[in-house]
Amino acid sequence: MFKFSTRFLLIPLVLAVLSCSEPEQKNEAINISVLEFGTVNWTLQTIKRNQLDEENGFSLNIQPLASTQATKIALQAGATHIIVADWVWTIGQRANGFHYQFAPYSSSAGALMVPAESAIHSTNDLIGKKLGIAGGGLDKNWLFLKALSNQSNNDLDQQVEKVFGAPPLLNNLAQQRKVDALINYWHYSARLEAQGFRKLLDTHDILDLLGIKKNIPILGFVFNRSWGKKHAETVKKFLEASRQAANLICSSDKDWQATLPLTKTTDPNTQNLLRAGYCKGRIASWGGAEKTAIKKAYTVLSETSEDKLVRTVEPIPADVFWSHD
Repeated sequence: MFKFSTRFLLIPLVLAVLSCSEPEQKNEAINISVLEFGTVNWTLQTIKRNQLDEENGFSLNIQPLASTQATKIALQAGATHIIVADWVWTIGQRANGFHYQFAPYSSSAGALMVPAESAIHSTNDLIGKKLGIAGGGLDKNWLFLKALSNQSNNDLDQQVEKVFGAPPLLNNLAQQRKVDALINYWHYSARLEAQGFRKLLDTHDILDLLGIKKNIPILGFVFNRSWGKKHAETVKKFLEASRQAANLICSSDKDWQATLPLTKTTDPNTQNLLRAGYCKGRIASWGGAEKTAIKKAYTVLSETSEDKLVRTVEPIPADVFWSHD
């Protein structure tokens, strides 16, 4: 029987929203579709507030959407130029015939959090415990943690009670001590840390223990290869503006104060931890070593998910990673 996906119902709605959001521009326009409340908005709003797009010779149109799935549909439909996504999705889309490229944006990673008083001090201590997992059974952070436990001949998939849920729900369960530990995205983990929770490991710690020593980006700006090639100079200008904006957020109290409403918290400790997490995610190095490390991490995900998360793409095309020659 033919199964109709709600994904196709979203396409005309996404296109209708985006068709109404393009003002006339003097400079070449870049349309970026992002999750309405995602932390990438800190960067984008700082670009607009400081007119870094105009200074760098392009015009940025921010197109907020209700879900990450909607942003991906917009890119696939040609209704936007750039979205924010991870390299897993970008690489996997090659198997679906979409030639997208990935330019690094942030290395901020998820974390394994436990209450301050918890007796959990290692992954072995998770055995028999109730573990909250954001993102579902194929979440990258969960798969990397499973791969690490496999090195100790453990199988966390069978040895913990898994509780899947949305990030805010899992934070609430953790606060009520209804889960013993949880894996959540970096900004949700920062909110728990502000409330006294302890960070056991973050994703980069786990990757390091798996032998992947480079601090690889987690998210990137993703766009169609043909568009990126045709507009290479504009892409370069956009990436430079995003770096400038991130540096302003991390170095300028004025720009951080302007960003605070986007954090959705009035607690100074939470605000400081969110800023620290954002700034830690700035890309310090991006070259052959980091790209090789991503390929190793991709292999780990493929093996741990039994190819359910990633589509086998071997070898990973070099041009998945954008470069301006």
